[in-house]
Amino acid sequence: RAMATYPARLAVWACAAVLVTGCSFVRNKSNALKTVVVQPAPDAGFIANPAQQARRADWPFQKVWVKPGFQMAAYRELMVAPVNTRHMLEMDWLHKASEAYWLGNVRKDIGRLARYFHDRVVKEFKEDPNRRFLVLDSFRQRRQAALGLELALIEINPSQPVLHALSWAGPPGTRTAAGLVNRRAAAFEGRLRDLQTGEVVATFADRDRQDIGPLDLTRLTWYGPARGIMDRWARQFVRIANRKPGELVTDPVPFTLLPF
Repeated sequence: RAMATYPARLAVWACAAVLVTGCSFVRNKSNALKTVVVQPAPDAGFIANPAQQARRADWPFQKVWVKPGFQMAAYRELMVAPVNTRHMLEMDWLHKASEAYWLGNVRKDIGRLARYFHDRVVKEFKEDPNRRFLVLDSFRQRRQAALGLELALIEINPSQPVLHALSWAGPPGTRTAAGLVNRRAAAFEGRLRDLQTGEVVATFADRDRQDIGPLDLTRLTWYGPARGIMDRWARQFVRIANRKPGELVTDPVPFTLLPF
């Protein structure tokens, strides 16, 4: 038992040391740090030309493409489309679910998460102190140059406790080690569309983790901290909309310290 808990204690001490001595450094380098810690999700197909995307140091997302000459300042209105979930149903781990009742509940949860993501993005823009965009409820309300934000949830990895309960986490001898680090991730793909012309003027995609640390026993639902990740993305959309030329929009430190 002592041997099993030692790596977790070591991780806590190491993270604490970083938090105490290197907060400023980690915050300033968080976009680069995330690139090392969190691998981008495979292209799901929501974005038509994913190969033209690249990592941009001034954006918090892992893959970005912006049409040359596009000026977001020219647009004053925004409409957020319902979040697409078709690609979520293609997740590998979901295909391994054999219990029909459980699978049905997961499908309902995915729908709820999509509505939550949409509503959170709308809320963040409506509560933006800068009032950068007037948020439209329908296309008929458009009076000025408007953008459409189209999002697709493409991945939410279940928490380790769920995988263990369903015996998907590997041989029995590996489960204790796997449970020490709970890497719960979510990913999305997005498009910005000019609602006057119908042209896509920007695309972006990101995978993020809520925490990389000791197992948090307070969140044992299959989708773990997905809502927290979506909250972070929603705030980042607003920051990008408000960014000044040359301004760096950084990603939060891609881990939190979660004590036992």
